[in-house]
Amino acid sequence: MTILFLLLDLSIVAAAFLSGLFWWLASRKRLRRICRDEILDHADFNRMVVAYNRTQILNARAAIATAVAGILAAVRLSGNMIAEVMI
Repeated sequence: MTILFLLLDLSIVAAAFLSGLFWWLASRKRLRRICRDEILDHADFNRMVVAYNRTQILNARAAIATAVAGILAAVRLSGNMIAEVMI
């Protein structure tokens, strides 16, 4: 049982680390600001859409990693409570 709890703890730490890494990567990508006098062409629109999509993908991965960390933490805590009741 101790090895299972240790593996759950390590999984929680890994998922939380991945979540932070994905959000950090998403926050580093800045969209280029435009002014009202600028004329945009198709390449500019394409760059903006690609940057937006990549940021959205990284945010989705971070949200999934956070959800996994929360679920693993819940499993770990409930397993610990069940183990205390059984003893």
